[in-house]
Amino acid sequence: MIKRIPSTELKVGMYIHDLAADWSVHPFMRSAFPVKSEQEIETILQCGIHEVYIDSERGLDVADAPTKEEVDRALQAEMLAVVEQEPAPRIRISTSEEMGRARAIKSQAANLVRNVMQDARLGKAVSLEAVEPVVAGITESILRNSGALIGLMHIKNKDDYTFLHSVSVCTFLVAFCRSVGLDAETTRQAGLGGLLHDTGKALVPDEVLNKPGRLTDAEFDIIRKHPRDGYELLLKTPGIGEIPLDITLHHHERVDGSGYPNKLAGDQITTLAKMAAIVDVYDAITADRVYHKGMPPTDALRKLFEWSKHHFDPTLVKAFMRCVGIYPVGTLVLLESGRLGLVTEHNEESLLQPKVKVIFDVKKGYLPPVEIDLAKPMGKGGADKIVSHESPGKWKIDTQRFL
Repeated sequence: MIKRIPSTELKVGMYIHDLAADWSVHPFMRSAFPVKSEQEIETILQCGIHEVYIDSERGLDVADAPTKEEVDRALQAEMLAVVEQEPAPRIRISTSEEMGRARAIKSQAANLVRNVMQDARLGKAVSLEAVEPVVAGITESILRNSGALIGLMHIKNKDDYTFLHSVSVCTFLVAFCRSVGLDAETTRQAGLGGLLHDTGKALVPDEVLNKPGRLTDAEFDIIRKHPRDGYELLLKTPGIGEIPLDITLHHHERVDGSGYPNKLAGDQITTLAKMAAIVDVYDAITADRVYHKGMPPTDALRKLFEWSKHHFDPTLVKAFMRCVGIYPVGTLVLLESGRLGLVTEHNEESLLQPKVKVIFDVKKGYLPPVEIDLAKPMGKGGADKIVSHESPGKWKIDTQRFL
């Protein structure tokens, strides 16, 4: 049985099922392993991991600990309550109309980040003249229809992760800023910070950055240098603003003081750096990497909500959930009718009743794609309901074909 316990209750002989933290805060190769030494427990505590999930069938038990199912049910109920009455961001054009431009913007932005990283390795300053038009393109796409580009951000090639991650953080951060009502100039500066936040990774050797095994302490220290390295690289850029510098230096800080590089806590971290931390982790845990399988967006949001007790600002995590929705565009969902569909657009009246492209029947297989609006009643193209989100891999569905 899988149970959640405080990390302070860990003992040698327990089996950790999940470290309940994003990969960037710990050096372990996997999030599941038997606890073999007190040193491992000390490392977990030093990393700021406050809770873990244990498997009582594979190691020592804690009798009164809540089960994973109980924790998930409670978290899901709280999440639904957060977004239940929230309207979706207004869209100017449909997702299908914006999708072509969004694909081109994603490709252009990824190529730009690749060039920025190459220049950084050579010690060259970042050219704001090259970066600013890309951020403007991302912002304009978000303003027309945020779902198109956000949906594409969940589709990544593992080999291009470093570049696409920066594009994703920029995209999510621009959408986040817009959803909480920040002004255009602040949003533009935040977008620059999102696109450039990982510039310091250009100085991390590839064999460390993409290592498939457990990092040594020395390798983990190298990884943790990238915020400061990126900050120092960006200081060479004429005209760079305080917001991109702040986001680059502080996107790995955590509100409980367990982050890096400065172990800032609470109000010592700016709001935009806190927002950047949220979207950085959200994108990281939804992406496939050489050392872990990405989780569905809805599960990632639940993890962020759970971790907001310690690592993130709970108010901002709730605001981010309202920004992308419990079922972000591109999420595969199971409907009461037994059909599977992709979320294509959020309804302005309710984030829990999106528009869905039905593509599959769990008993019959693929269906001719048809758009339905879950906010509409029977006879008006609706009268179905989301039961759960699903993993595309489980059904062997390539969601990119249908976006």
